[in-house]
Amino acid sequence: MAEKRAIRTDKAPKPFQGAPYSQGIVFGDLVFVSGQVAIDPATNEPIGGDIEQQTERTLENVKGVLEEAGSSLDKVLKASIFLADFADFPAMNEVYGRYMGDTPPARATVQVAGLPSGVKIEIEVVAHL
Repeated sequence: MAEKRAIRTDKAPKPFQGAPYSQGIVFGDLVFVSGQVAIDPATNEPIGGDIEQQTERTLENVKGVLEEAGSSLDKVLKASIFLADFADFPAMNEVYGRYMGDTPPARATVQVAGLPSGVKIEIEVVAHL
């Protein structure tokens, strides 16, 4: 039977304000990455900047968790993207497309009322090993 294994890495921010969640969980051959935002893992502070910069930082955080688990962005099966302003969709989508390659995962993108630390974007993914 598969066991649940928590992922912890310095390549992504620590859990927000010590909240009780893992950066990621491996179960069987699946990796579940908790929502990542535009926080610099070195300082655990939001980076600011435009949606392109925040999308890049967010995806680098996702990538860090996936790599620690033994996976990668090209193995992402499903992504959920939360935007503070849906007007940022085209610019976010351009950066996202560069990271996700020729066979992008299934995806949902929604606008939300607010995100932690005033960031513009949050991304969570499910990938395989």
